[in-house]
Amino acid sequence: MARLVTVTDPADPRLADYTRLRDVNLRKSLEAEHGLFVAEGEKVIRRAVGTGHPARSFLMARRWVEPLADVLDGVDAPVYVADDATVEAVAGFPVHRGALASMRRLPLPEVASVVAAAGRLLVLEDLVDHANVGAIFRCAAALGVDAVVLSPRCADPLYRRAVKVSMGAVFAVPYARMRHWHDGLAELRAAGFTLLALTPDAAAVPLDDAPSGDRVALLLGAEGDGLTSHWLAEADVPVTIPMSPAALGQGVDSLNVVAAAAIACHALVRG
Repeated sequence: MARLVTVTDPADPRLADYTRLRDVNLRKSLEAEHGLFVAEGEKVIRRAVGTGHPARSFLMARRWVEPLADVLDGVDAPVYVADDATVEAVAGFPVHRGALASMRRLPLPEVASVVAAAGRLLVLEDLVDHANVGAIFRCAAALGVDAVVLSPRCADPLYRRAVKVSMGAVFAVPYARMRHWHDGLAELRAAGFTLLALTPDAAAVPLDDAPSGDRVALLLGAEGDGLTSHWLAEADVPVTIPMSPAALGQGVDSLNVVAAAAIACHALVRG
């Protein structure tokens, strides 16, 4: 059973897991060193605990103790209770959702094990924006994509911002990270996946006409730059979401990556 501990000093060393949550460089270093991530808000905390991530500790305003009582009763970790000003001083911003949890990371599986049972797959190349990664995981979970594979330089799905934007969907969709970018797609092709590269190129195959089959992987590139020329060349078929003539006439030739991912996930699963 969790233990309630009142804290009043933002410099209390027991709160080190929650220090400066918006400092990306600090958090990357700290979270990698200690094998942790931070879940924010009641719904996300419930999903993190419910998917088997062990809790290191919790930090929350007292008003959140009762709503999370059933979760706290089931874990053996300290619950640091503080006023809003103390929580804000530790985290570096007003924590409107009121509750934070420091969770242990589980070992990340290999690509082969994640895709073994998958029929529909998203493959993200160098998406470094955590909010975009979180939103794409939410699309994947909502629309029934089986798994996600990340290139080596993709943003961490368990970074607080990604977890928050995904509403905990990063715990629902299996994912793995490639060891090598250059030949990472070869492993997917060897596993029987047809590789579709999403591109704004109007000469590409319209998404609704893309090849389907038992195993299809959709490649998504970073906002702005899109997929690299290497991955475009490695793909089996370039596909596009056609823009309306009116949009093209106004210079709108593509969607942002999250909107494109939502449409593409729907087409991918339906196909």
